[in-house]
Amino acid sequence: MRIFDPHIHMTSRTTDDYRAMRAAGIRAVVEPSFWLGQPRTSPASFLDYFDSLLGWEPFRAAQYGIAHHCTLALNPKEANDPRCTPVLDHLPRYLDKDGVVAVGEIGYDSMTPAEDHALAAQLQLAADHGLPALVHTPHRDKLAGLRRTLDVIEESALDPGRILLDHLNEATVKEAAVSGAWLGFSVYPDTKMDEARMVALLKEHGLERVLVNSAADWGHSDPLKTRRVADAMLAGGFTEDDVDRVLWRNPVAFYGPGSRLRLDVPAAEDGLHEGNSIRRGGE
Repeated sequence: MRIFDPHIHMTSRTTDDYRAMRAAGIRAVVEPSFWLGQPRTSPASFLDYFDSLLGWEPFRAAQYGIAHHCTLALNPKEANDPRCTPVLDHLPRYLDKDGVVAVGEIGYDSMTPAEDHALAAQLQLAADHGLPALVHTPHRDKLAGLRRTLDVIEESALDPGRILLDHLNEATVKEAAVSGAWLGFSVYPDTKMDEARMVALLKEHGLERVLVNSAADWGHSDPLKTRRVADAMLAGGFTEDDVDRVLWRNPVAFYGPGSRLRLDVPAAEDGLHEGNSIRRGGE
């Protein structure tokens, strides 16, 4: 089994997590830039963080045979802080770097005018750089947040098929699906989706344009949730090909255009991988 976790914050995880992920079948990840838990005080702290996502984390992941990619952005929570917004001027030079597969996380937190501006500006950056966009739907008042997000997307230059609407649930999936965007679901121990709800939703809505992630971060989360969803899908009557489509081929299809995905990281020499390499795309 091969698994691609399309949204996980490995900066907050340990090397033991990388080892466990590899053993569970996880072969590739995308790490979106996000809020680090306390206020940043200048754009320089973003740039140090971006450099880490482009250098240190891919190195750490490679030690365990996992291909690491990132998305970069001014996240919604910090879009309201005038100390942080100048990072928008620095983003263009980072979005051209290898390893950056999308602009994200962008979207809404509190649905403020400042967030409106940051979302529209970064959708334009994605269009200008030929990248997709990873859009965070808010944790509070989700349906209103989704509708406001879709209004901004409709006015943008970015095709909806290049947008991933993340943190969806049963209340938002129908309207999100009609938009033509990709549908992202985060599976958490206590909040967001769980394995059983995810399997039920897949049975109702199908597998097209669906991505499942762990969104594991500093909080109570589990970097093996993608594997747990795979096992739940099999137990629920889905085939191995269905699992491969949702947990490998779909994220490759979304992030792949532009050829920035590097899915051929050599297996780490730690006895776990028997020298196997990672296959590309649907091969």
